[in-house]
Amino acid sequence: MSIDKNLSKTRNIGISAHIDSGKTTLSERILFYCSKIHKIEDVKGGGAGATMDHMELEREKGITITSAATTVEWMGIDKKGIKYAEGDEKNIKINLIDTPGHVDFTVEVERSLRVLDGAILVLCSVAGVQSQSITVDRQMKRYRVPRMAFLNKMDRMGANPWNGVKALKEKLGHNAVLMQVPIGAEENFKGCVDLITMKAYYFDGDNGEIVREEAIPGELVDQATKAREEMLDVVSAFDDNMMEAILDGKDVSEEQIHAAVKKGVQSLAFTPVFMGSAFKNKGVQLLLNAVARYLPSPVTAEHSKAIDSKTGEKVDLLPEFDKGLVCMAFKITDEQFGQLTYTRIYQGTLNKGDTLINTRTKKRVRVGRIVRMNSNDRENIDSASAGDIIAMIGVDCASGDTFVNEDGNLEHLSCEGMHVPIPVIELSIKAKDKEMQARMSKGLARFIKEDPTFHLFTDEESGETRIAGMGELHLEIYVERLKREYKAEVEIGAPQVNYRETIRGSAKLEYTHKKQTGGSGQFAKVAGMIKPLTDDRKEREDQVYRFNNEIKGGVIPNEFIPSCDRGFGDVMNKGPLAAFPVIGVDAYLQDGQYHDVDSSDMAFRIAARMAMRDAIKNANPVILEPIMKVEVETPQDYQGFVIGDLSSRRGVILGSETTDTGDAVINAHVPLSEMFGYATVLRSGTAGKAGYSMEFAKYEQCPSNVQEKVIASRKDKLNERAE
Repeated sequence: MSIDKNLSKTRNIGISAHIDSGKTTLSERILFYCSKIHKIEDVKGGGAGATMDHMELEREKGITITSAATTVEWMGIDKKGIKYAEGDEKNIKINLIDTPGHVDFTVEVERSLRVLDGAILVLCSVAGVQSQSITVDRQMKRYRVPRMAFLNKMDRMGANPWNGVKALKEKLGHNAVLMQVPIGAEENFKGCVDLITMKAYYFDGDNGEIVREEAIPGELVDQATKAREEMLDVVSAFDDNMMEAILDGKDVSEEQIHAAVKKGVQSLAFTPVFMGSAFKNKGVQLLLNAVARYLPSPVTAEHSKAIDSKTGEKVDLLPEFDKGLVCMAFKITDEQFGQLTYTRIYQGTLNKGDTLINTRTKKRVRVGRIVRMNSNDRENIDSASAGDIIAMIGVDCASGDTFVNEDGNLEHLSCEGMHVPIPVIELSIKAKDKEMQARMSKGLARFIKEDPTFHLFTDEESGETRIAGMGELHLEIYVERLKREYKAEVEIGAPQVNYRETIRGSAKLEYTHKKQTGGSGQFAKVAGMIKPLTDDRKEREDQVYRFNNEIKGGVIPNEFIPSCDRGFGDVMNKGPLAAFPVIGVDAYLQDGQYHDVDSSDMAFRIAARMAMRDAIKNANPVILEPIMKVEVETPQDYQGFVIGDLSSRRGVILGSETTDTGDAVINAHVPLSEMFGYATVLRSGTAGKAGYSMEFAKYEQCPSNVQEKVIASRKDKLNERAE
């Protein structure tokens, strides 16, 4: 086994949070304290903009649109006479990915977490756990990413770390505990008391670069002592010897506490909570020490898996340099010098000039350049090994593709894929003339390749070009990018909802396909039933259908079963009511007939297609609409208006709570079709003082009056196109 000794000093981490919690500001401070940059820029307002927000649109809007990667080295805290042992927190290489907070760009978070070993969940210490915090946490759990929490904005009015921990426990189900207590509050926030060392830390200098260690202020000793006892009580669950020592009233060493915290974090059973103010340059260095101490290296992280196409089994990928190369392309961007492919190496070594095999396409590709990314800047390197996150230039592939060595005999392996959310909104797009059409087509082709949640299709009836995505902002950004980056003047139609169809009853599935045209004919018979796909049998919310093979006695030979499956799937893209895609069907193939000469794959596919089409019509089809989870934060004075307005939009109010600052947070489920233009109404109805976030929650059956309107408008549209 060959593992580079420095691999244990590598951390692959991401920073994720609800929008406007301070992720990019925190990333900027990390770059500064790791000497990657020498001047701190603000995310919003003036200056050159944050390093990790390199797109012009990101700097204009003050939000992160694409995830950005960089590599830094954390040397530990050793200024102004503070001395740490040469331990785990020193000389650490950190591959850092800053992700967007807005739900419309959630795929950026999804694909980043897929390849990371650890994460920092950033929470606003005033607002606590917000709607997108819940989504991000669900994504971390999906990929089993160990995480720590950082309560940011401790300098803001209403900051309360204890409420933050309470929300982590109650809303996210975390076993969370504070590792620090604040010195001062709100605008008087000065620093933190570390509950392991029982020392106070202050952050001096123009940019908080000088960390000063002092004794705990007298007025905080009792509070810190009590908080330490609570912390030790939780942490000791991960070390039996430590628990015994505490029960016997004995002291426990700092090393013992660190080891127990590390064990809890890496087993995903514990979330240590740190605090600070990234904007005011406080607490970031202590967080970096915690990243180095507690989050796993590629060596100690849970091994990533690959699927062996020969056996269908999962295979562990080991972070060893002398094994065959296995790496995964998790994000791609097209540039003037060729495609830039962000890649996580799981096993083996990648060298400039190597020939690789794409295990999906089986094509050979040569790696001309390898670079290490620093946001939009890049540094040429000659090789990279297991545990690294780098980018290849000029390698043509799709997001999620797996690459292996040409001579490693591993082309049957493919890394486990990532979850891609479904688009819920679409609009028509048209270029103003032929020249603009060529530019638009070029831009859209690039965006589809880069973003798996951005869809492009041509409407069959009208020939109209349509784009679909995660929300209004998502599509608005891409339209703006077409205009700026490709100088393509385009016209867009009104946003439209992506409805779905499903069944509410059961129906028989039966059809005989028989055709004789001289020579060998075509014959196939299929029979079975369909019924609604229940939640306990769904693999995901938008699952199209589940195929169940219940054929016995060989009445349909095994080689024709996949054709029946494909035939069922063929009719799912156009339902009987309004030609929307069909989801949620449980299909059972139970009987059939075949002919020794006349049966074929095509015959069974046609029979299955016709059987399914008739069955769906007879199974009480209904139209489903996307329901969004909406969270509105508003001053109490406007709470009545907000609730009344959401209710008028067919919203179901799930609950409301009051923040420490006296604002109301209202949660509701509202149909997407009722939410167009909501931002303008909310702004005018609350004097611009309220804000909201929205994300897809589920599909739900339309009320009958809405269904009738949807069907009528759809028929009108289809008739117009036919004319």
